[in-house]
Amino acid sequence: MPLDRDNLLVMEMIRASGRPPFEKLTPDEARDAYMKSRAVLQPDPEDVAEVRELSCPGPLSDIPLRLYRPIGTTAAERLPGLVFYHGGGWLLGGLDSHDGICRVLANGARCAVLSVDYRMAPEHKFPAAVEDCAAATRWAATHATELGIDPGLLAAGGDSAGGNLAAVMALMARDGTLPPLIFQLLIYPATDMTMTTISSQTISDGVPLTSTTMKWFIDHYMPTPADRLDWRASPARAVSLAGTAPALVITASNDSLRDEGIDYARRLEREGVRVAHLNFSDQMHGFVSMGKIIRASATALAIITAALRREFGLAAASG
Repeated sequence: MPLDRDNLLVMEMIRASGRPPFEKLTPDEARDAYMKSRAVLQPDPEDVAEVRELSCPGPLSDIPLRLYRPIGTTAAERLPGLVFYHGGGWLLGGLDSHDGICRVLANGARCAVLSVDYRMAPEHKFPAAVEDCAAATRWAATHATELGIDPGLLAAGGDSAGGNLAAVMALMARDGTLPPLIFQLLIYPATDMTMTTISSQTISDGVPLTSTTMKWFIDHYMPTPADRLDWRASPARAVSLAGTAPALVITASNDSLRDEGIDYARRLEREGVRVAHLNFSDQMHGFVSMGKIIRASATALAIITAALRREFGLAAASG
């Protein structure tokens, strides 16, 4: 499917900048290029009522966190909570790269957002990111009162690698190793590290995340075949998805992760999980965080925040 004009403009900007594909860079060079692109592609950050720098104990060291509370709320209000895991191939990004999205999600969904700065590859390989995200999610539930969060209204979400981690957190919550989650937000999630789908093998040019780039990320994060078959790396490899939290899955047609996201949404439905799936046929991977240039980002975020508000409302009513 052809890309819309805004996506084409982004690709022209990347080519004009002379930035090589990530797989041609060292991890540190890729991180620097990624953060520079955020400044160009993301809108100015929205005001929120509060931004608080926090940390929680992790398996290796303290995990940096950032809490957002939406505009128009007070510190005394107990809000629904979204634990957010940033994308970036388990190698790029952090609290600052997804600061703008977290602000939009907090304001639009009228919830507290807790962003997690988990350990990343190649310095920290699988399952380091999973372990940190699980520790942060567990901490959010046990410290909900001091965070101003209702522990009965806790969701997990993320984009790309963060969508992968959110899906894993939902499975862990289903199995009782994490507190219950009421919703999982999966924005173009990576769900199967074996790269056997058509899109994972054929999206080879003209977009930021090609098959080759995705393989580069996977090789850094989970270098062994056994790692890639582990459901904590490939949630699509879990024996069952039944009983996980209701989900919203966002996919883009011009994305090497397209098919595994679509397959995951379909499997959730087959196994009795309430799921909404929306595919943006003229968009590429990462478009949701490119709102300064790509107008479809605002559309996607409006849908995402509406879905979060609905789920928080449904859960509050049933509780």
